[in-house]
Amino acid sequence: MDVILLERISRLGQMGDTVKVKDGFARNFLLPQGKALRANEANKKKFEGQRAQLEARNLERKSEAQQIADRLDGKTFVAVRSAGETGQLYGSVSTRDIADLVTAEGFSVNRTQIELNHPIKTIGLTNVAIALHPEVEVTITLNIARTADEAERQAAGEKLDTAEAIYGEDINENARPENFFDPNAEEDEEA
Repeated sequence: MDVILLERISRLGQMGDTVKVKDGFARNFLLPQGKALRANEANKKKFEGQRAQLEARNLERKSEAQQIADRLDGKTFVAVRSAGETGQLYGSVSTRDIADLVTAEGFSVNRTQIELNHPIKTIGLTNVAIALHPEVEVTITLNIARTADEAERQAAGEKLDTAEAIYGEDINENARPENFFDPNAEEDEEA
């Protein structure tokens, strides 16, 4: 199906472009969300009549998104989650969790704006991209830790995804055989 884009859509085209998309994508996403019109003569005339308004509205949205991006760029958000000794989370951090963290700090972000290619399943520092507008993208840092104290240690550059980092010593040192058995002791011989 051929459609006329009413706004810039990544990997598809710019405002005003006539592109061919799959029917389901057009019917289920582009048309209901007001991001495109069917490409026919009547709609082409309608788009040309509204082009100045659409470009002005797009420019206004872009400037608002840029103001938010300037305040949000480079910020760090802390997520406290339960995890095993090796740093594996019990569950994962999703786009909804990230949106809730950012919104709690006073920024208006929807979970659909967060670009997460794969779920976050380990503790540590992770960079997350947020698309506030099709032309404005910002990167935040997500600090996932077991406690607030561990989050501060991670922010200082310490890695906490090993058991040694949690307990503060070499835990394998105490598990050596010589700590359990005396190598010089004589064995009891039973006949």
